[in-house]
Amino acid sequence: MCYNLFMNLPADNFILLSVINTALRDKYSCLEDLCEEEELDLNGLCTRLKEVGYTYDKEQNAFKRV
Repeated sequence: MCYNLFMNLPADNFILLSVINTALRDKYSCLEDLCEEEELDLNGLCTRLKEVGYTYDKEQNAFKRV
């Protein structure tokens, strides 16, 4: 059985940041692909990470400090 890391997103936004950036680095070529495949709300994810000062950088395919 395959464990879906994204079944329950971490409640802590900094842990969420780490999980998402790791997935972007290791598995996904862009945030849109990650959200589509894992059935995540793109806007909700970006909003949560923006609350702690991070935005998505398409060129680096990672959330970076604003």
